[in-house]
Amino acid sequence: MTTLNIAIIGAGLAGRLLAHQLSRYSYSVSLFEANQINNTLEVASLSAAAFTAAGMIAPISETLESDLDTFDLGKTSLQLWPKIIEQLEATCQEKLYYQHNGSLIICHPQDTPELTHFRRRVKNLAATSNAQYQDLNTAQIQQLEPNLGNGFNDGMLLPDEANIDNRHLMAMLLKASIEQGVKLIDNTTVQVQNNAVHHPKGSETFDWVFDCRGVGAKAQLSNLRGVRGEVLRVHCPEVQLSRPVRLMHPRYQLYICPKPNDQYVIGATQIESEDDSPVSVQSMLELCSAMYSLNPAFAEARIIEQGTNLRPALADNRAQVLVQDKHISINGLFRHGYLVAPAIINSVMQWLDGNQCQHHHTLFSISEQISA
Repeated sequence: MTTLNIAIIGAGLAGRLLAHQLSRYSYSVSLFEANQINNTLEVASLSAAAFTAAGMIAPISETLESDLDTFDLGKTSLQLWPKIIEQLEATCQEKLYYQHNGSLIICHPQDTPELTHFRRRVKNLAATSNAQYQDLNTAQIQQLEPNLGNGFNDGMLLPDEANIDNRHLMAMLLKASIEQGVKLIDNTTVQVQNNAVHHPKGSETFDWVFDCRGVGAKAQLSNLRGVRGEVLRVHCPEVQLSRPVRLMHPRYQLYICPKPNDQYVIGATQIESEDDSPVSVQSMLELCSAMYSLNPAFAEARIIEQGTNLRPALADNRAQVLVQDKHISINGLFRHGYLVAPAIINSVMQWLDGNQCQHHHTLFSISEQISA
């Protein structure tokens, strides 16, 4: 690859993945972040949606909230994540928590119609693509997850799904990027005009500017909106789960995702609102009640964090890469960041390697680029 001077605006998941991949080549890369990043290479305010997320890589589970393009991106990302993790562990000399044990889908007996509807969607997907699933009875559910409570007599295992320690990943991405030469400019709000980046200390011109600011790019993308999400992070040594569990329900699809050190992230809400205030009482009650229904031992869990954030979404909830001269916008990852980001960044890297500068003012088709 030819040496290029590249700016990345926004140190969320897409920005850090792109910085890490670019840093492996002979590029000069500057990563701008509006928030201050402390000495542990974390955003102190956890402002990026990627910090609040559960870090699930679940192409089939997310079919109720996505389309076939997102499913295909997710399948590609599942192939890419182990390679990315291998690179990070070699550079940082740290082990990253990553599980590829599948996802368990269950419901309470009164909510069987919700599971039936989900099962129908999965079977339709399996008929047209390589979507793997296994129907489960009570004994099989208990064999997979002995710590689940009684009363779950119907379920599904989606074996080709994974989850990752997203916060450790974010720290390692930044650490590896900096070690490989990326220049971090944090606590700096910028304005972008094509390939010129204006900041309080002056202006710089780059060969390419990648805008990965998520909801922060609303001024540049008129159809961008934030979608509120709420999660709890709890500590519960009394319960051991070996994979993410999704509890089907008429009003929400609750998930509980295991993390290192006996921690779990629990979430369900998807609210069409740009309110980023603290978790509501209603959401707290629903999340805690659903968690307790999975296993009464969760009553002794300690709530160590309540998180809200805004997921960046476009009109169709599909990710978009928009190339306008020397300015490239990567946005709209919605609730699928960890599912689609590696595939999207891999596609962008292929495009950049091909130096396809003729793509001006056009919507860059990620799915077509991946299959090309």
